[in-house]
Amino acid sequence: MLQSTQRSRLDESNDLEFYQQPRFVTHVDAGFIDQLTALYRQQLQPQSRVLDLMSSWVSHLPAELEFAHVEGHGMNQAELARNPRLNHYFVQNLNQNQLLPLPDQSFDAVLNTVSVQYLQRPEAVFAEIYRVLKPQGICMVSFSNRMFYQKAIQAWRDGSEAERVNLVKSYFAAVPGFEQPEVVAQTSALPAFLQMLGVGGGDPFYAVMARRQESAQS
Repeated sequence: MLQSTQRSRLDESNDLEFYQQPRFVTHVDAGFIDQLTALYRQQLQPQSRVLDLMSSWVSHLPAELEFAHVEGHGMNQAELARNPRLNHYFVQNLNQNQLLPLPDQSFDAVLNTVSVQYLQRPEAVFAEIYRVLKPQGICMVSFSNRMFYQKAIQAWRDGSEAERVNLVKSYFAAVPGFEQPEVVAQTSALPAFLQMLGVGGGDPFYAVMARRQESAQS
């Protein structure tokens, strides 16, 4: 799906070293977070089981929704320990090991927030997402135009925002058994380079979502 050069990063050092120091900041603006929380409110069911993949110290889940279990995954233990929505969490470098230590068909939803750009083996990770989702479970991948540039893969760095949306759609398409992805987008009229410099307009919001088919391959 991706050529080896497209998977490359400017900084190929160990990700665990890069994320060793906790970053207790938000990586998108309030408008993005509000849109994401509203989307979660619309799509997630109370008392469901949620996997927050590549998470941090915040999950942006609606405060009024109670879940049966929220499992967190990330790269920094201190950040995950600070996240009040997580019932349990684990640290794992998905660029080295894509296999999740989680049972088959054990989650109603898998979330990935502003982190998909760092996956070097996205097709393997999305295969694992499919495996742990229950039939009709949903995967929601959200992103903006911000990133740790040196850690994003070349295919993401070089792509336009529309091409990045299509890239995430192709990750779903690479795994038999996902339904057709749905895209939610709210973009700014300002040029991308001005947005990245923080000049008005707010962060663009993108979410690509797909459900595991009811009677798909296991």
